Amino acid sequence: MLIDTPYKENDVISIKLTSGEELVAKLVSEDTSVVTISKPLSLTATQQGMGLTPFMFTVDPEAKFKINQTSIVCIVKTLEEMASNYIQSTTGLKI
Repeated sequence: MLIDTPYKENDVISIKLTSGEELVAKLVSEDTSVVTISKPLSLTATQQGMGLTPFMFTVDPEAKFKINQTSIVCIVKTLEEMASNYIQSTTGLKI
């Protein structure tokens, strides 16, 4: 029997926080107390549909972020179409 892992390091993941915010980010690492991510973007509603904006404006864009597991409702691998938009937004590469 194969065990399917829902996501792994370096995947683009979606995180729902207890505050209600939804983030799209690259997973760096995860343990029982924190999830470490890079280049997090917040999901926002715009007149044209859903958009991605910086999670924090006053930090180095290459910074690693540690989020306490107690602040997270769920983590899932991001839908492929949104992951492509995320990669284009963070790297400039169109997939």
